[in-house]
Amino acid sequence: MYVSKLAIYPVKSMAPLLRQRCIAEPRGLAGDRRWMVIDADDRFVTGRALPQLVLCQVSTHDHGLTLSMHGDSIQVALPAASAATRDVVVWRDTVAAHDAGDAVAAWLSTQFQRPLRLVCQADDQHRWLAEGKALARGDEVSFADGYPLLLIGSASLQDLNDRLRAAVTMQHFRPNVVVATDTPFVEDTWRSVAIGSAVFDVATACSRCIFTTVDPVSGARREDGEPLRTLRDYRRLEGEGGKIMFGMNLITRVAGTLSVNDVVRVIARRTE
Repeated sequence: MYVSKLAIYPVKSMAPLLRQRCIAEPRGLAGDRRWMVIDADDRFVTGRALPQLVLCQVSTHDHGLTLSMHGDSIQVALPAASAATRDVVVWRDTVAAHDAGDAVAAWLSTQFQRPLRLVCQADDQHRWLAEGKALARGDEVSFADGYPLLLIGSASLQDLNDRLRAAVTMQHFRPNVVVATDTPFVEDTWRSVAIGSAVFDVATACSRCIFTTVDPVSGARREDGEPLRTLRDYRRLEGEGGKIMFGMNLITRVAGTLSVNDVVRVIARRTE
């Protein structure tokens, strides 16, 4: 088994950036989901409520980001340490983040026709994993939904597509790490893995939501409810409150570098 794809999502719910090499940090891959769109109430905004966020392209540079959409673009500077701070809400967490400024707020509000702002998580602004999610003291996460990284095996997607009338891509599920596998859902059995010089605990299966029904190319939600509808038939775990599971959430245990084509070494399995 080896890594076939690596991706980061610099702005939560926006388009991904593919990488040949990434650094795994305690809160996830470097540069992953460190930026986030918020509404007028300082609550996070994602593709669940605003599907066309996935159409916004992101490029990164040493001093910030460039956002592009519908032929228009804007440069966004990395907020200074002295930049205004907002208490923003991500699910049940309220955390501090730096405001990225009025210019990008106006640009986003124009693009999406509603009041929006952009915030950034600085290195010294922490979002600790909630009790019941953390596996060790000090486990943290960026603006990702619940855990630092998401990993999916290629055979799991193939198994799903074999059940669908119209195939979906891995991008419907927005993983950070795609592993070339031969057995569907073999990743469900892993407890810890090493990739490159990094080591990860495999914390739990990832529960899926309506965001998986958003087409990453068109930004439109599928009217037939796929692939969530089919996943509900065979990936719904009663022991998890009826949640639909696809992919595994990882927590960085040893920071390091991982690259496309790196071998994935299973250190421990749940069956052991």
